[in-house]
Amino acid sequence: MTGDLMRRVADAANRHDPFPLYAELRKDRVNVLADGSYALGRYEDVVALLHDPRISSDPHNATDPGSLTMVDDAPFIERDPPEHDRLRSIATRYFGPPGNAGMVSGMEPEIRRFVDALADALPGSGQADLVDRFAYPLPVSVICGLLGVPEHDEPQFRSWTEGIVKGLDAAAQEGAADLVRRRDECEAAMFVYVRDLASKHRQQPDGSMLSRLANDDSADVMTEVELATTSLLLLVAGHETTVNLTANGALTLLRHPWALDRLRGEPDWAIPLVEELLRFEPPVQYLPNRVALADIEVGGTIIPRGARVTLLLAAASRDPERFADPDRFDPDRPDNEHLGFGSGIHYCFGAPLARIEAQVSLTALASRLANPRLADDPPPYRPSPVLRGPTHLHVTYDRLLPR
Repeated sequence: MTGDLMRRVADAANRHDPFPLYAELRKDRVNVLADGSYALGRYEDVVALLHDPRISSDPHNATDPGSLTMVDDAPFIERDPPEHDRLRSIATRYFGPPGNAGMVSGMEPEIRRFVDALADALPGSGQADLVDRFAYPLPVSVICGLLGVPEHDEPQFRSWTEGIVKGLDAAAQEGAADLVRRRDECEAAMFVYVRDLASKHRQQPDGSMLSRLANDDSADVMTEVELATTSLLLLVAGHETTVNLTANGALTLLRHPWALDRLRGEPDWAIPLVEELLRFEPPVQYLPNRVALADIEVGGTIIPRGARVTLLLAAASRDPERFADPDRFDPDRPDNEHLGFGSGIHYCFGAPLARIEAQVSLTALASRLANPRLADDPPPYRPSPVLRGPTHLHVTYDRLLPR
């Protein structure tokens, strides 16, 4: 039964509303799936395992890896300590505290300029696709600028990224073999591109994050392969989740016009609003392919060493044992320790940047679109059950308001 529930979560027909299925999965503390793996969706258990050193992010530790892709030079999100900690620490030197405490907050004026330009380019009235015209271009421009990708290469980067993301959950989709082949081709091409770009930055430093990593003269630095792999991770993950956060946020606001009105009058309300969006409609639904490094007992069930484990973040963030009235959208919710960015050592590296992008974007949409309403509800969704968000979000409005 629980195995069937996870298949239904992966079914595109349920992408518009997987939350009733997550509620069913929460009924059992540990769900044993048909392929021998395990899924957990209660808040207390998911948080505990996110912080448990006996849970590995390295698929090489699985007794039966199934369809998991084995990569020797994996990014740090697929590594365990101490290598995870070393690589993440090096990347953090040029992204956040303590070395660059004001880097992300210092990008806010540039993000606002990007957002204003995208809003200005929307039709003066009528209809617009807020994914193609707004939610997608912003994080692409921001992450490319941050890492030092030339503007003229952004279209190629977008094509590669789409190919990679579509192939992430290929086993649950039609044409799986073609999706996997395209994913692997895109990853290989982007790896070569980033490696060559790092080489160019060594010759001509420009102050970007990739340039600074490539010219790092610290005692511990990334190898050429580690630098390319880390940059590829940041390029893909650094925009894909933000696209979904912004699109899911716009969709939720349009479904709750009172919230749209309040945001229009109280721009600072964007801060708790985005936190509630991360709980209510998170861009990352669950973390598959974790592995137990030892026998782990949860609620009387033993998850054996080597077993694959899925942590259902979206289910945990709507657990009624942790959140009162969890299926209600409430940005004023107190003590909102959601799992929208995960938790533990693999907490989302780009969370501070994603927060600012979403806050600025949604505030701009609230203030610039007069009488916006959904053209389609539910909208079409991307094929991935893990990285969940609309493919398109067509919105009709009376007119585009001035800044």
